[in-house]
Amino acid sequence: MLSKLLFTRIGRFKLVAWLEGISFLVLLFIAMPLKYVWGQPWLVQNVGMIHGILFILYMLYLLQANAELRWNVRKTLIAAAASFIPFGTFYVDLKMLPRTVDEAEPK
Repeated sequence: MLSKLLFTRIGRFKLVAWLEGISFLVLLFIAMPLKYVWGQPWLVQNVGMIHGILFILYMLYLLQANAELRWNVRKTLIAAAASFIPFGTFYVDLKMLPRTVDEAEPK
């Protein structure tokens, strides 16, 4: 199962969507309060960099998934906009992407 996640476009997109979503939540609900309430900016700097890289990967894999799944512009824009909303990338994975990587493979 893990090999299918890592070696298929849709699998990598699903993995990056979860990682990007987790990093966004950590940034919003842990790192930002630490910075602005307790004056500890170190976590925002570190998590912010990781989240930025994951966000770029999410957008790149979104374009690949768009081509592979033949999404229309509306669906692609919804998936892109979801990355700006807390828990949005989890929605993309659970509701918009195939449940299993095998379902995405052309027949």
